[in-house]
Amino acid sequence: MSRDEEAEPSSEIRKRIVQARHQQFERCGKGGTYTNARMQADQLRSHCALTPECDHMLENAVTRLRLSARGWNRILKVARTIADLEVAPNIAPAHIAEAIRYRNLDRVEV
Repeated sequence: MSRDEEAEPSSEIRKRIVQARHQQFERCGKGGTYTNARMQADQLRSHCALTPECDHMLENAVTRLRLSARGWNRILKVARTIADLEVAPNIAPAHIAEAIRYRNLDRVEV
């Protein structure tokens, strides 16, 4: 909050969210799944293909954080959503890293 950068207006954020939700519906809606959070394993395989670098990052996180297959899937879903918000066609290492950080925040005890 103390940065000198100008914040993105709420109206622009809303546009990106609406666009990302539309993309998710187009990708998954035909099977009754409307969001990335609801993707099944077969949809994850087809819509969340990873580069070797992304795969390596995720494997390291799973080992280091002792995540289950369910944790792996959750990180993939969040990374796909981050990519959608950036209008990126593929999941990039930065998307995986951000999703892992969010997963770590879930595990911190307050």
